Amino acid sequence: MAIGSVAFKYSRKLGVAPRLCWDSDVLHSAFVPSGRIPLPGGLSNTRLDTTPELWLGCRRFGSVPPSTDVTYEQLKKLLAGSKSVVIDVREPWELREYGAIPGAINIPLGQVNTALQLGPEEFNEKYGGELPQQVDNIVFTCLAGIRSKTALDMASELGYKEVQHYPGGWQDWAKNDQN
Repeated sequence: MAIGSVAFKYSRKLGVAPRLCWDSDVLHSAFVPSGRIPLPGGLSNTRLDTTPELWLGCRRFGSVPPSTDVTYEQLKKLLAGSKSVVIDVREPWELREYGAIPGAINIPLGQVNTALQLGPEEFNEKYGGELPQQVDNIVFTCLAGIRSKTALDMASELGYKEVQHYPGGWQDWAKNDQN
């Protein structure tokens, strides 16, 4: 049996104490038969909360990471439904020379980190779109998927939760969009 992840719950009395998040098929009793965990300093034990709603904020560290890749078909659906912010991290000259995915905001890779930390008005003024919120679905794209993966990593480090990239990039888009 595998533990899904470890989270930390803050308590003013106890400081930071580790809490376990289990996968749905793992029973708490397999790891802590009494349902209690020992606390440092001889403090009394605390019952583990096992209700799912208390674990919603728990980050999973399972062996299978969620997919961050988006296919051409998935990206078309996301754009049609306005369910994502698409950010093209190529340089402006590349968009002029090769073309751009309709609806994508252009933020060159070297500016992504700074851009995602701007205020909404400044972001809109500089990039001509709405600043994505940390809970928005963002899809990064570039020419062939290398820079978009780097941008995805940057956004993740800034706390963005729903980040993906289109590994085929503009090359794949142009090939599929002609069909």
